[in-house]
Amino acid sequence: MKLKIKNFENSPLFYARIAGLFYLLIIVSGMFGELLVRNKLIVYGDPTTTANNIIHSEFLWRAGISVDLIMHILDLPLMILLYFFLRPVNKKLALLNLSFNLVQTAVLVLNKLNLLAALFFLADAEYLKSFSPDQLHTLSYLSIQLHNYGFGVGLIFFGFVCLIEGYLLFKSGYFPKLFGVLMTIAGLCYLINSFVLLLAPKLSNIILLVPCFIAELSLSLWLIFKGVNLPVWKQKALV
Repeated sequence: MKLKIKNFENSPLFYARIAGLFYLLIIVSGMFGELLVRNKLIVYGDPTTTANNIIHSEFLWRAGISVDLIMHILDLPLMILLYFFLRPVNKKLALLNLSFNLVQTAVLVLNKLNLLAALFFLADAEYLKSFSPDQLHTLSYLSIQLHNYGFGVGLIFFGFVCLIEGYLLFKSGYFPKLFGVLMTIAGLCYLINSFVLLLAPKLSNIILLVPCFIAELSLSLWLIFKGVNLPVWKQKALV
């Protein structure tokens, strides 16, 4: 482990590019699932139309779930890399950040079962014959709603991830302070959006997540093309 950590500390630009690439793939995967699959097939307030859309685009629905799971697999190496990048600033906070990230990923992975359940209720299975089509459409739609709330719960933990990362990035000296500010704003937006969803669902608005997209995309691109300030990194990481 000491050898691996030493290799990381001596090659931060290489690992920064890997982290940035993983982060970018996660963002693209998330956009695919939300914008090109669920946003296309789900008609909110209309369980029957939503059910018919899923039935006629079953492969797309399954592809969306699969890409989401790939996204969460990529979460794991990314959070380890970020831990190593942020550890020189404050080891305890970096570990706390890793813990929040692990909980967030676990919640979101488990939440994918709701999307599978939405599909199972629409299957042509004998054990479903006791339900009417309208009942099955409603059960499928309820599963989708549960997924939306589960997503919001997971993002509460990710909101704290962004807050801690924002502080550590700001204090690091080897990342621009701007990213610390942007990630802190992103964390606040994630928390506000999730608690609004839980407390006053009608007021929830995806616009609240726009600053999060800007912050995370900017950080991922910076990691890919710029990485870290090497002199400051060596001063803090190799002590």
